[in-house]
Amino acid sequence: MRIVSGNANRPLAEAIAKHLGLRLGEMTCGRFPDGEVKVQVHEDVRGADVFVVQPTISNDFLMELLVIADALRRASAARVTAVVPYFGYARQDRKHEGRVPITAKLVANLMTTSGIGRVLTVDLHAQQIQGFFDVPVDHLIARPVQLEYLASLKLANPVVVCPDTGSIKMADKMAKALGYPLAIIDKRRTGDATTEVAAVIGEIGSRDVILVDDMITTAGSMTNAIATVRKFGAKKVIPVVTHAVLCGDAYERLAKAQFDELVVTDSLPLKRQFADLPIRVLPLAKLLGDAIQRIHTNQSVSALFADKSGEASKIPH
Repeated sequence: MRIVSGNANRPLAEAIAKHLGLRLGEMTCGRFPDGEVKVQVHEDVRGADVFVVQPTISNDFLMELLVIADALRRASAARVTAVVPYFGYARQDRKHEGRVPITAKLVANLMTTSGIGRVLTVDLHAQQIQGFFDVPVDHLIARPVQLEYLASLKLANPVVVCPDTGSIKMADKMAKALGYPLAIIDKRRTGDATTEVAAVIGEIGSRDVILVDDMITTAGSMTNAIATVRKFGAKKVIPVVTHAVLCGDAYERLAKAQFDELVVTDSLPLKRQFADLPIRVLPLAKLLGDAIQRIHTNQSVSALFADKSGEASKIPH
């Protein structure tokens, strides 16, 4: 087994390798003078089971993943598994209006064509994307890591709130696992980066609020949700998301928002400018490392979540 990494999240790749008792494979992943991706593998991978850790947060990092996979395939690796903690291009997973692409399917095709034989990812923006691949997809959830941390906070009279109807299933599972009630903010999208609140379903009141979503991008939806629960009397406000994309006006919005702590994972590296905000980064190295070990030894990956996901048992609090 080999663990290699592009440039998208090398610290996470190193942490996964350390958890597995391995070192990162030796490989150059740079650029030619004109900006094209340049990759060279510096060790023998013939017949090896190779795992490439690379979230596809940008065009460059997606291209790195494709070129790395091609290099490994041509070097006779037995299998190339893309470990994609954050799967980019997931927003366009269907034709919601005329003359638009289904980029999630396009990217799935590109990854398969490059030589990737399996995909390991975390909290897809839309679960049906698993069906876009013609190779096996292992879809992990970050919930066990999040539940462990939330249970340690010992919140007073808490409620789980989803900031929009699209995250109801994720928030509902979190609420059931913790044994907390659920409330829903009905949001209306007014643009690609703007939303407005239409109604609140459920009781918030003077409680500690956990806001649950899969990602935070420009922070428009989340800061609207924070303002809404504060308006309804929330004491503490703790947004919990898996992927800290954080771009556009996210910093300015979060700097003004009245939240106590933003809980994210290290599926993506946290940008430096956000270091002065109250953000807690939860590590995914153990979760991903254990899944990689199970894939390598042909064991069940879903067994990782038995009695941990909150569906089979509740977390004590």
